[in-house]
Amino acid sequence: MELRDIEIFLALAEELHFGRTAERLRISQARVSQAIKKQERRIGAPLFDRTSRSVTLTPVGKALRVELQQAYDLIQGGLARASEAALGVRGTIRLGVLGVLAHELRPLIEAFGAQYPDCDVELVEIHFSDPFTPLRTGRTDVELLWRPVHEPDLSVGPTVLTEGRVLAVTTASPLAGRESVSLEDLGGLRLLDPGSEAPAYWFEAMVPTYTPSGRRIARGPVARTFHELLALVAGGHLACPVNGHVGRYYTPPGIAFLPVHDAPLTEWALVWSTASESARLRAFVQTAQDLGTIHISDGVC
Repeated sequence: MELRDIEIFLALAEELHFGRTAERLRISQARVSQAIKKQERRIGAPLFDRTSRSVTLTPVGKALRVELQQAYDLIQGGLARASEAALGVRGTIRLGVLGVLAHELRPLIEAFGAQYPDCDVELVEIHFSDPFTPLRTGRTDVELLWRPVHEPDLSVGPTVLTEGRVLAVTTASPLAGRESVSLEDLGGLRLLDPGSEAPAYWFEAMVPTYTPSGRRIARGPVARTFHELLALVAGGHLACPVNGHVGRYYTPPGIAFLPVHDAPLTEWALVWSTASESARLRAFVQTAQDLGTIHISDGVC
């Protein structure tokens, strides 16, 4: 079966109208009928039931549509990748990052730019309250997110950064004078609620629901951006574990950052939509892998 005949069959299976199919593919209606009859003779069974009022797929046609759609998508994907390879790595990668973390990615961005001068990296700010939607809507091509990420439509690449964690508390808190705190200390606090868009398993990897001994940790109020979080902490409305780099870049009045001495290291990995993988994205991920993991110091005195 020729590729054009496959396209005609798939278009008719979607439109269920010979005239609209012909118009969509910019061919004659007779060409559509000819292609379908040719396929039916080859298979030995009708693919469509036709009446003067409707066109519907037969059971054989429905089964063939599934098989051919998968094959067609693979062919189109292969052609697109081959075209990209022929053009080389060029264009723009939209890299989603949380807040000031982009500063820690300068070594990666510079290494990628030196190797692929025809490809730019555009930084896009994302928020912990809704980390995956920008990838799924195409607003970002790849994001730097903490592990674990268990989403069936997303791919997880190498760990790019690691760092420790600190607890952000109001300076009026009894904890503020300590040199460090433990995860068990979170049991007496109220921690951030990110809203409903962030998957629970992902957010709880950073902000736990229970202490190591099993005490439940209170949640709320809701904050959806980092600056909303800082305002709520400074006002004494909540506390929140954050990543150690925050202490390097932020010294807001009314907030103390205390190292959490028994918290696991945060592992920041590249994450992208599997269906949207491209040559330039693969090149960016490979550059990160070649560069290796960078450890960020906490920046907290």
